[in-house]
Amino acid sequence: MKKLINNSIYLLGLLLVLVSCDDKELVTLNADANTVLSVSNQTLVLTEELADTEVLTLSWTDPDYGFDAAANYKIQIDFTGGDFSAPQSISAGSDLSKVLLGQELNAKLLSLGIVPNTATDIDFRIQTTLSPNTVMYSDAKTINITAYSSLLDLSTNLGVVGSGTPGGWDAGSDRPILDIPFYTTSTTNQYVAYATLRTGEIKFRKDNLWTENFGDDGNDGTLEANGANIAVTAGSYKITVMTDDSATPLSYTMEPFSWGLVGDGTPNGWNGPDTPLTYNSYQDNFKAAVTLTDGEMKFRFNNDWGVNFGDDGLDGTLEGGGANIPVSAGHYIVTLDLNTQTYELEATDVWGLVGDAAPNGWDGPNLKFLPDFGINEGFYYINGVTLTNGEIKVRQNDAWGLNYGDDGNDGIMEQNGANIPVTAGTYNIVFDFSGASPMISLNEWQ
Repeated sequence: MKKLINNSIYLLGLLLVLVSCDDKELVTLNADANTVLSVSNQTLVLTEELADTEVLTLSWTDPDYGFDAAANYKIQIDFTGGDFSAPQSISAGSDLSKVLLGQELNAKLLSLGIVPNTATDIDFRIQTTLSPNTVMYSDAKTINITAYSSLLDLSTNLGVVGSGTPGGWDAGSDRPILDIPFYTTSTTNQYVAYATLRTGEIKFRKDNLWTENFGDDGNDGTLEANGANIAVTAGSYKITVMTDDSATPLSYTMEPFSWGLVGDGTPNGWNGPDTPLTYNSYQDNFKAAVTLTDGEMKFRFNNDWGVNFGDDGLDGTLEGGGANIPVSAGHYIVTLDLNTQTYELEATDVWGLVGDAAPNGWDGPNLKFLPDFGINEGFYYINGVTLTNGEIKVRQNDAWGLNYGDDGNDGIMEQNGANIPVTAGTYNIVFDFSGASPMISLNEWQ
């Protein structure tokens, strides 16, 4: 009897399995399914005046995949004739169209490497992702586009070299740290460099080479070709060089120079040290990536109240000695424009350095990376950070939800990867998030 009951239960279970299998609908991808892309323009000339204007609409079909698919779409952009191996991308989610503003499209084209003010054939296609193993691409559509340069080019071929600089005396000679650059200014024949130096010596030279170099034989501010090394003490400086009409350096001055954020809404409070702002030559302003708390802040010069700016009208315009600026907790790119006496706080995600080798340990707050504000989209930098023997990782927004380590200790990073061992020293760190796999390089000061 027991055996009969067991056999009956087995047959009933088998029947239920067969019925269950019959109820499942087997799905097969339609081999002919693919999106068809349409574009609103065949030719585009982008200008700064069109920065906030809708300049291009891309739309695509939703084909019959043979089943109810949850497709995710991405626009890919490459030069005509390219193979989309390193495209610029714009996420569209589940939408079937995307409208691009002039500045958004222009930024993607500059990141792609387009030459501004030159008509160039650009291909667009749609990447459709149905699952990690099912990715399809539409046929490409070509648009002839002229982009514009929204960036200043203040570069010169003059730089600062020496034992007082991050790259040492051999900067640029098979080393990743180059001479500290000089930039042009609105004053004819005047160059300026913003330099964080250590105690040592410096000289000025052209093209990261010793062919043309300049020192100061009399220590009197006058420069001579192949002149004597210039002694410096550790600090942040503005170095100004005057040249003749052929760009030959004639004289120089050095002055302590730093702008920073101070206040109970900033990481170090009202007593500092101030959160430093870094010179951005592409817009001729100063920027910082920072995490703020609810409170107030001001801008001040050289960590001192002698020169400080606030905002009396809370209108984005700065006044000397003006009112404290109220801020809300969050992650920001802060911009200080001394040319227009204005400032801006842009809420954004920020990347930071964390670890027992980092200044604030594993609990943070993280030391923030500053994005590249030029054409190297996806690159982030920390310069002059002092690390101890230990380990580091990179994470977003002072939280562990999104973090990267390096499983192979090969510079290629993995999400939730292994801690990265470091030895004590001062470093310039580059976090490259522009490619398929994030990468990190730690370049020690020489």
